[in-house]
Amino acid sequence: MDNAILALLGTVVGGVVTTLTSYFLQKQRFDQEVKLKQEDNKTEFMAETTARHFLSHKSFTDRSFETLQNHLGGFEENELRKILVRAGAIRIMRDDGSEWWRLLSRMDEYIDKKKAD
Repeated sequence: MDNAILALLGTVVGGVVTTLTSYFLQKQRFDQEVKLKQEDNKTEFMAETTARHFLSHKSFTDRSFETLQNHLGGFEENELRKILVRAGAIRIMRDDGSEWWRLLSRMDEYIDKKKAD
């Protein structure tokens, strides 16, 4: 009976060790693959980060497309628009026909600012 318990205990411990080892190796592999994908698409990731930075400025809820285009050079107009959408921005067309962008997460701030004016 003691041998059966030891065999069962050995099997359980072996299974747990194997499962934990497999989990940590898979997690490490996944993290490495994510880093490789980010490196492959670094330009787009950085462009989205930069767009969010400009659209998060505390004094300005909106930025003109021209301003964003000047600071995020090297992108075609429609490509830049896609980057802005991926960054969480929405486009606003003003009465004068100019194109402005705002983070969707700042809509409440924009509305509160308009009510205060």
